[in-house]
Amino acid sequence: MAMEEFRRAYACLCKESGAEPQETVLQQLHELREVPGQSRLDFATQSLSLDTCRVVGKLLQDEVLFTEIMLSDCMLSEEGAKHLLNGLCSNNVVKSLDLKGNNLRALGAEALGKLLRQNKSIRSLTLEWNSLGMWEEGFSLFCQGLGANRFLQCLDLRNNQINHQGAGELAMALKCNSSLQDLDLRWNNIGLLGGRALLSCLHSNKTLRKLELAGNNIPSDILKAVEQAMDHNQDRLTILTENHSRTRVLSQEVLNLKEEKAKQFLDLMDTIDKQREEITRSSRTSAARVGQLQEVLNERQSVMNSLKAKLQMTEAALALSEQKVQNLGELLTATKQEQASMADYQLKELQQQKQEAADRETKLLRDLSAANEKNLLLRNQVDELERRCKAQQDQLFQAKQDLTNTTAELKLRARQAEEHLEMEKKRFKQGLEDMESLRLREVDHMAHHMEASERSLQERIQRLEAIRIGLEEELSGVKAAALAERGQAEEELIKFRTQSRLEEQQRLEHLEEKLRLMTQSRDEAQNYCLQQKQAVGEAQARVSQLSLQTEGLKRRIEELQQDLSGKEQEKVAEVNKVRVELLEQIGHLQAERVAQEGLREKIATLERQLKVLSNNHRDALLDKEGEISTLWEKLRMKEAEISRMREEEAQRASFLQNAVMAYVQGSPLGALSPRK
Repeated sequence: MAMEEFRRAYACLCKESGAEPQETVLQQLHELREVPGQSRLDFATQSLSLDTCRVVGKLLQDEVLFTEIMLSDCMLSEEGAKHLLNGLCSNNVVKSLDLKGNNLRALGAEALGKLLRQNKSIRSLTLEWNSLGMWEEGFSLFCQGLGANRFLQCLDLRNNQINHQGAGELAMALKCNSSLQDLDLRWNNIGLLGGRALLSCLHSNKTLRKLELAGNNIPSDILKAVEQAMDHNQDRLTILTENHSRTRVLSQEVLNLKEEKAKQFLDLMDTIDKQREEITRSSRTSAARVGQLQEVLNERQSVMNSLKAKLQMTEAALALSEQKVQNLGELLTATKQEQASMADYQLKELQQQKQEAADRETKLLRDLSAANEKNLLLRNQVDELERRCKAQQDQLFQAKQDLTNTTAELKLRARQAEEHLEMEKKRFKQGLEDMESLRLREVDHMAHHMEASERSLQERIQRLEAIRIGLEEELSGVKAAALAERGQAEEELIKFRTQSRLEEQQRLEHLEEKLRLMTQSRDEAQNYCLQQKQAVGEAQARVSQLSLQTEGLKRRIEELQQDLSGKEQEKVAEVNKVRVELLEQIGHLQAERVAQEGLREKIATLERQLKVLSNNHRDALLDKEGEISTLWEKLRMKEAEISRMREEEAQRASFLQNAVMAYVQGSPLGALSPRK
């Protein structure tokens, strides 16, 4: 239904604009309507007119149905492509756009730049077999749009006639872009300078994972450097993900430990509350029994008043009862002493358990702090390695650029000098021979000097690679040690849990035995409730002591937190020391740059000497300017003929290439092979 509505809207807009709808477009939309759940608009190999492009661009402004648009080999005009791309600027649904083989040029490049600046949904853009790189202004606008884009992930620019200047514009865009992951630049004319520009931008771009540069006349060393940069970006992403996962695991373990400690503390508080409740219950029962005993005593007093006459008979019985009372008093004192000793023993055990728990907590906190410090040290080492690698790569790149620039300048100057000398050899052989000998000596001297500098740079590269290998080995060792320590910490935690469970079981059994003994002693000591009240007061005092001990433990925890803050300050001081070392290394690098500037000044002095020699020979050359002008006119004529011949040869080569590609595409082998 949605495809049918799109077809009707297309027909209505064509009628409103006074244009006839294309039958091929209507047929294609009808075929797409028959496919259920279709989210791709496929106009590939359909020649779209300007009116259809204008209408389709208006429809795509608010279209929500299509997420993929195929416009490859549609023979689009510049104005038609502009209308389509302007319509897509406000679309927020399209994810993939294919414009392969449409010969887009200046206006198309400008429209693409506008699309990249305004659209926020396109993730893949295919621009193969176009001519975006032929016009520098349009391609610069396209690159500006690419630099401002934050959503495009895949870009295909194969066979777009991009030269080294276009590659420089692309490099500037890639420095600003932070979302592009896949870039294909195969089969263009980027060359050496363009390859260098792209390589320089990779130092600041950390999101690009794949960069294809085959078929661009780029030296193998630059291609290898690009591959190394891509590998470095991938390694950096893997290291970051591993660090994030490790920090998450450690934080979860810390939270689990905190929860276990809180549970243990709550269990201790519950046991204390239970003991308090039992003490209150025992005091209530003892008070009830005291009341009963008082009633019995009152009854006995009445009996004693009635039986005063029988005092003589009962004196012997009283003596015997007094002896029994003394014996019972001794037994009661013994039981009190035993109760006091048992209470002291329980307090000592509680204190020992608390001390052991505090010691274990301190050990665990120390282990956690040590693990955190090691993680921070590893992160700092990784950051230092990345910075050193970046600095070394920058130094190497600058040195290579200086070498290439100096060699190119020397070669150009040598060629110019040879041309002038060849023109003047016939009449000024003696002076030219002297000049040639001087020039050859200077070139040899510069070549020897450049070879020595190249050797020194290669030695430095080897040393830096050896340092990098050593640091990687150290990192692997540190990771293994961290894993071993983590396993030991987990084993200690398991042992602590088992020990705590066994101790809790033993405590419960011991407490049950104590309760049984206490019930027996309470049955025997009903007549001495006042002494039990005193024991209850002593127990309350002990509870207050336990509360004081808990406050002392809290103070210890605060002291440990202060120690942790002091350790964090020490870490900050160590980080500052590392920064100072980095600044010293930067100073050494600046000194090397100063040395390179001295070499450049020497080259400038040599250039001045050459200028002086050229000024000395200008007087002799003025006499022959007439002859030279005639020769230059002849050379210009010949160069014009040569340029014409080259253009004809280039056209023939392009025709041959197109014919070969058409033959290959038409053959069965071309159907099987991928299109470059």
